[in-house]
Amino acid sequence: MEANRVYNFNPGPATLPLSVLKEAQAEFLNFGDSGMSILEISHRAKPYAAVHAQAKADIKELMGLGDDYEVLFCQGGASQQFAMIPLNFASKDHPGSYVLSGSFASKAYKEAELLGVGEIAASSKDRDFKHIPIQEELKINPNAAYVHLCYNNTIYGTEYHYIPETNGVPLFADMSSDMLSRPLDFKKFDFIYAGVQKNLGPAGVVLVVAKKELLAKSPKTLPTMFRYSTFLEKDSLYNTPPAFCIYMVGKVAAWIKAEGGLEEMAKRNKKKAAVVYDAIDNSDGFYKGHADKDSRSFMNVTFRLPSEELEAKFVKEALAQGLSGVKGHRSVGGMRASIYNAMPYEGAEKLAQFMDNFRKENA
Repeated sequence: MEANRVYNFNPGPATLPLSVLKEAQAEFLNFGDSGMSILEISHRAKPYAAVHAQAKADIKELMGLGDDYEVLFCQGGASQQFAMIPLNFASKDHPGSYVLSGSFASKAYKEAELLGVGEIAASSKDRDFKHIPIQEELKINPNAAYVHLCYNNTIYGTEYHYIPETNGVPLFADMSSDMLSRPLDFKKFDFIYAGVQKNLGPAGVVLVVAKKELLAKSPKTLPTMFRYSTFLEKDSLYNTPPAFCIYMVGKVAAWIKAEGGLEEMAKRNKKKAAVVYDAIDNSDGFYKGHADKDSRSFMNVTFRLPSEELEAKFVKEALAQGLSGVKGHRSVGGMRASIYNAMPYEGAEKLAQFMDNFRKENA
């Protein structure tokens, strides 16, 4: 890797395209001949306004969405959206209906439950979140305000490979860890949000892409900054936004476009995931994948080794080979390789080769 960089398999903050980092580096001290860094420019200034508008336009273009959708840049992480969504849209008569497929889906539900406006439509907790609930498992309340999904589960390594039918109930999705990683019929979603630090940029901003008519319905009884309508009406500029993070998200979106769009990202991500999953499946049981095969994530590959001692050795030796961030989440242990858009195929291939060599030496 260039400049003594490692292959970064961390789940977030995660790897970013090297060319994007170089672009940011080149214009860091003097953005757009302004004599200032992007970190110093006013969010009301024309140079920043252009960055803001272009990022929004590129994201909507990649998603194939029209003027009935709006792009917002919010703060507080996806965790704050867990609370803002039920505050803005749910009630006791029209609760949020949650599909529990992992840790973050469960955390989102708990916020709605705390407010007394949440219910469970389906859950895979009884099988340790090894699979994504299928359509037939979903028990959707026709009076629900929305159906909420976590589209990719970073901790457990599962991902939706279908778009649920909700029979007219608005479909909401947390896409923090697979946003813009493959083509989807995004028009079937009413509200999408993503903490960008996993696949789109640095930590500090949440991307929201939703129908304008939905965003405009925030209750006026909510504090100003808790209303999505505030972000809609003020173009996410009611207060000083995380300008540098938005600038980076815009650069990553432009990079995706230049590389061939979501179709190309999907092709690359499928190829990367295949080489790592093959290392698991061809290990004679030395490596055990967590997710059921039909629910496997293209973004986060999770697996265990025969013992925790071997897992600790794996992490140490992987880092010595320039493979960083492969340790699994503390709540489940094991290994996790996050292979987001910016991870080159060479990184996934090197990890698979290391896995094969480690197995031969330690089986």
